Amino acid sequence: MFTYKTLENISIEILHETFVSAFSDYQVKIDLPLWKFQQMLKRRGYVSCLSIGAFKNEELVGFVLNGFRNWNGNPTVYDIGTGVIGEYRKQGITSAMLLSVKEMIKEKKVEQYLLEVIQSNTSAIELYKKQGFEVIRNLACFQLDKNKYKPMTTYNVEHVDRINSTNWKGLAEFWDFTPSWQNSIDSINTASDTFIHSIIRFDDTIVGYGIIHKKTGDIPHIAVNKNYRRKGIARSILTYLLKNTESSRVSVLNVDDKSKSTKEFLLELGFEYIISQYEMISKL
Repeated sequence: MFTYKTLENISIEILHETFVSAFSDYQVKIDLPLWKFQQMLKRRGYVSCLSIGAFKNEELVGFVLNGFRNWNGNPTVYDIGTGVIGEYRKQGITSAMLLSVKEMIKEKKVEQYLLEVIQSNTSAIELYKKQGFEVIRNLACFQLDKNKYKPMTTYNVEHVDRINSTNWKGLAEFWDFTPSWQNSIDSINTASDTFIHSIIRFDDTIVGYGIIHKKTGDIPHIAVNKNYRRKGIARSILTYLLKNTESSRVSVLNVDDKSKSTKEFLLELGFEYIISQYEMISKL
């Protein structure tokens, strides 16, 4: 017999231990020490009272960890991570947790439920479809070994502590696609102290920018004004970013599959394709 309840009273250490156990046999190896888990929850807007745990004799054996924000103008809950410890799988726990979440967030006037799932995880995809989720985008993920990158600095790259709201409005025009939840402006601003922000200006106008996580090498954004591309601006920014992360490998996650130019650009720089995900949504 399992009981289901929200996670306000569950410590970060127990959440972390259960998360690592549940994902120990995941398709993609997950390197997630406690500090990285805490940063992930913060960046993705974790809200304990909108998250559900499955308990067996008061032991946490499954979870749906959720974030909450406005997404494309609508109040949205985002599934940060759903998992069940191996020995308790195939007992209907995930379905029960998702149903509990959807009932709970409907009452709170949440309009949509968003998630990402690895495309090879067919059992999870079928489960989500049965729960009313539909695929809205294909997202590709890329990785680069720093040692294989040939540095190039054609332009002076400036470091800035963070990007202000005024600049964001202009920089969003550089995008070829809307960033996924974890790469959104809100996600970056929430954890801005964990990132290095860099820009290139021509005179007083920003023509390119990039952001990298200081420790993990995650690059949520690198973009150039469409009128200034093919001039080495992005390469100069990437060279600067690689110098300012501790990680030996860097990643660009959740590139919209329709953005042919972005994918070609990353492959040209030496990035390797690693996996694809579906972005899925359920309208409530």
